[in-house]
Amino acid sequence: MTPHPVRPLLAALWLAFGMALPATAQTPDAPFTAAQIDAAQYDGGPLPAGRSALTAKVQLLLDRSGTSPGVIDGFKGGMSQSAIKAFERRTGLPQDGIMDPHVWNLLQSFAERPVTQSYTITEADAAGLAASIPTDYAEKALMPAMAHTSVAERLGERFHMDERFIEFLNPGVALVPGATIQVMAPNPPLRGQVTRIIIDKDNRRVAGYNARGQMMVDYPATIGSSATPSPEGVHNVRTVAINPNYTYNPDVNFRQEGNDRKLVIPPGPNGPVGTVWIGLTKPTYGIHGTPTPSQLFSNQSMGCVRLTNWDAEELAGMVAIGGTTVEFLDAGVTIADVTGSGTAVSPPVADIALPQDGTPAAATPEPSQPLALPEAATADMPAPAADPATSAPAADPATSAPAADPAIPSADPLSDALTDALPDGFVVPAPEAAQP
Repeated sequence: MTPHPVRPLLAALWLAFGMALPATAQTPDAPFTAAQIDAAQYDGGPLPAGRSALTAKVQLLLDRSGTSPGVIDGFKGGMSQSAIKAFERRTGLPQDGIMDPHVWNLLQSFAERPVTQSYTITEADAAGLAASIPTDYAEKALMPAMAHTSVAERLGERFHMDERFIEFLNPGVALVPGATIQVMAPNPPLRGQVTRIIIDKDNRRVAGYNARGQMMVDYPATIGSSATPSPEGVHNVRTVAINPNYTYNPDVNFRQEGNDRKLVIPPGPNGPVGTVWIGLTKPTYGIHGTPTPSQLFSNQSMGCVRLTNWDAEELAGMVAIGGTTVEFLDAGVTIADVTGSGTAVSPPVADIALPQDGTPAAATPEPSQPLALPEAATADMPAPAADPATSAPAADPATSAPAADPAIPSADPLSDALTDALPDGFVVPAPEAAQP
């Protein structure tokens, strides 16, 4: 075939145009290391396009604050933007979801230790993996477990990372027992008691509040679909199951083509409800995990609410059966609307000066109380064990929610730290030593 005469000219033009672009535009996903994530500092403006060390650091700090970005992958994307917006709502900032000096300064409350860590893969990390997970429910029912399919997937869930990001930070390293790799360093699950859960369909966020009205946690979520919408109104937590099996019943839930009989899918992180089922008093509906955490904002559900497995596990340890309400907001109504939070139109203090050209930052005002994490657990009660006599149609609650670990603070670090501090002095004082 004779080449088209225009094609070489177009190729030359594209090449010339690409060479003229700045380096950052050509390589938005340039390699970086864990050390560069720890060293990353914010110097103003929105987060960089593509994948960056700074975005990975911000995602980890948001995760530690209880304002989950979903998977940590270093990409500036929808879930990261929604987490920044939720953090702004929580701290009384204008909600635009865009990184700014006020957000960065408050996040430093969670930078008390490095945001990455070394980890040596164990034999247990590579044990019990499944070769693959079929899509057909009848085939799933024949498997011993809905296990992880790779070491990367298993470690991704442990360290709240996209499995491809683990490989990105460890190029050329075989993920086998004995290998030492670099991963993110999230905090242990938050503890405390959530008495009210608010589900925001428009922003695809799920927020948990304690009895004092303080936001404890806020997660990204998949919430129903246009064909199978989530419920309306207020319901209660009825049951909690950790690592549940899943009952597929085409006469009750939905029908998968080719499967017209009841099937029991074994438990595991790659099961239809992941590692957690929080059943509601609304029959067949619940809050649960997911086998595809990176796709929360692109997936649809059969009316239930999907979280990452680690976020669902954290929430399961904070709810109380019969003592936690679950409120589904109508379209057009947001968490800010019903809580009265995040309604600010301007920051509570003047713009924060950031270092320019290596010069020291200007002094920042002292808060009336330091934004320090609490030293001791509060009197919040741990979630009670699930009642084996109760069950939800989609899952078998054979196990109960874990009891709170008394070694982990049960307070809400950010909300408690901000109490009475914001009005008089919003900004965290500059640390004496450089943050990692």
